[in-house]
Amino acid sequence: DHGLLESTRIRIPSIGVGNLALGGTGKTPHVELILRILEGIAPIAMLSRGYGRKGTGVREVLAMDSADQVGDEPLQIKRKFPGVHVHVGADRRSALEQMTTSLTVLQAIILDDAFQHRRIDVGLDILLTTWQNPYSEDTLLPAGRLRDLPSRARVADVVVVSKCPELPTETERQAWRKRLGLRHGQELFFSGIVYDRPRLFDPQGLSGTDEVPLATHLLLLTGIADPAPLVRHLRTQVTDLEHIAFPDHHRFTSADLARLAERFNTFAAGPKMLITTEKDAARLSSVIAGSPLEGSPLCTIGMKAVILNEPERFADLIRDHVASHPTHR
Repeated sequence: DHGLLESTRIRIPSIGVGNLALGGTGKTPHVELILRILEGIAPIAMLSRGYGRKGTGVREVLAMDSADQVGDEPLQIKRKFPGVHVHVGADRRSALEQMTTSLTVLQAIILDDAFQHRRIDVGLDILLTTWQNPYSEDTLLPAGRLRDLPSRARVADVVVVSKCPELPTETERQAWRKRLGLRHGQELFFSGIVYDRPRLFDPQGLSGTDEVPLATHLLLLTGIADPAPLVRHLRTQVTDLEHIAFPDHHRFTSADLARLAERFNTFAAGPKMLITTEKDAARLSSVIAGSPLEGSPLCTIGMKAVILNEPERFADLIRDHVASHPTHR
């Protein structure tokens, strides 16, 4: 933080999406939002640690990989954005060196969860914090959920308050600036969550192309950091919802799938459906074949992050950063 150790500046346009807390702020949906904003600009790469995978080395993610090999979130992004060069690597600086050497014409790199990696100097740093638990009211581990100093937030170019129930008023937005201790010039945005219609699960990908209506009775399976917003959404849509929650990035076992199949067979008598998230589907896709869940009415539900205040301005910040970089002049 005091500049005593070297920090490597990425030589092509780079956008980091990170947080100060342990998971659950919506990094992956915001990475996907940025990829949608940059649609039509190619080639683009995305770099992630690949949390939960076996191994730490640098590798490019392929759509036919398993979550054990590359991590659930990178696999999810590769399958949804097949044209993006998705890489994983625990040593971000080494990974970036390899990527920029092998992909010499990259237009931009998106870095997932790199905010705390001080060895990297990211061009546009986007920091996420949730409406429900902002970093300004949290403390460092183990007393709280922060894994980095709250003062680190002042390094961010853009701060996004995620998982907002609604768009705050202008007065509320100004109050949030003070609440978060933002410096002059830091951009502040608020984002919410929009859920897609469920789609049939496809073991070869995240979901099939066919949208399906929600059944009256839902058995929800999650292994994510914060399933509460999804639970609230589904409870407004169906008569009966039962939720089976596993830890974030949980590696599903045959015993887990047998338990789920048994519960699904008995939990409701009427029209029913087993539903899960895209992130969980990425992990299930390599283990469901031959299990008791194979052939069950399993569906996935996707989610999108949407900017609630000045979405076009947010998009312009992303596009302008890429377009105005020296390599693009």
